[in-house]
Amino acid sequence: MKLARRRFLHLTAGAAALSALPRTAMAQAYPSRPVRWVVGFAPGGGNDIIARLLSQWLSRRMGQQFFVENRPGAGTNIATEIVVNAPADGYTLLFVGVSSAINATLYDNLKFVFLRDIAPVAGIMLEPLFMTTHPAAPGKTLPEFIAYAKANAGKVNMGSAGIGSAGHLAGEMFKAMAGVDLVHVPFRGNGPALTALLGGQVDVLFPTPPSSIAYIRAGKLRGLAVTSATRSPALPDLPAIGEVVPGYAMSAWYGVGVPKGTPAAVIDKLNREITAGLDDPDMKTRFADLGGDPMPLAPDAFGKLIADETDKWRQVIRAAGLKAG
Repeated sequence: MKLARRRFLHLTAGAAALSALPRTAMAQAYPSRPVRWVVGFAPGGGNDIIARLLSQWLSRRMGQQFFVENRPGAGTNIATEIVVNAPADGYTLLFVGVSSAINATLYDNLKFVFLRDIAPVAGIMLEPLFMTTHPAAPGKTLPEFIAYAKANAGKVNMGSAGIGSAGHLAGEMFKAMAGVDLVHVPFRGNGPALTALLGGQVDVLFPTPPSSIAYIRAGKLRGLAVTSATRSPALPDLPAIGEVVPGYAMSAWYGVGVPKGTPAAVIDKLNREITAGLDDPDMKTRFADLGGDPMPLAPDAFGKLIADETDKWRQVIRAAGLKAG
């Protein structure tokens, strides 16, 4: 009996070891073909710039092309649904951001549950947003802009990268806390929204630093403030909104997700390579130039951030009575 039991345990252990071999081999071989990275915004926006910067690093580092596929619309929900329905093999990535946490409450009847259907891979970057206007627009400082907006209630247009985007919610928080009435004009991404601001078609925008910082430095856009609790080292002369509107603070964050069920070995390998990229001195400099800070996070830690942000924005959205449909 003891011999039979010993033989059973030996066979069981052998089977477990054999079952682990394909997973290990998969991680070692990954990636063996190009990897697509789905970004839920139009080309030219901050999200797109960050994804392309990191995809270039991963392509060089891992020996296969990581290519960005822009699928804007519905506040990144179109992109998320594409990835949710993709094979769980590590060859389809999702650019994850604060919009992913916002959409869980903002939208009704989504065909997915983000926290259930997308597995977190890694954090990438944390950044403030810039509150910007056209150089010819009234209000050269934040207090002047607030005064102008109050005197012209319902006549000042606020662009955004789309309903539920980080810039939209930053603007909604500003409207509520500053007591101004701005008319929301959503676009299909930061790029188109920024083009509209540069052309004077909208009056104010809360874009990401990567998409707007060069225009601010060149004087093509007027920077009024940053949304973070403290000033940004990238543009230290810009005040934090909270210096004028007490209590205001909001930052955007970005990361990578994959379809639920993607092998843990593949997720761990992606996390290691992304983290290595964020630790690279040249990449650190590029991120600093874009106005953000690297945010390397392990899968579990990034998953907790998404869950915490989902709860935070649920409370904000419900308090404001916002709904996208």
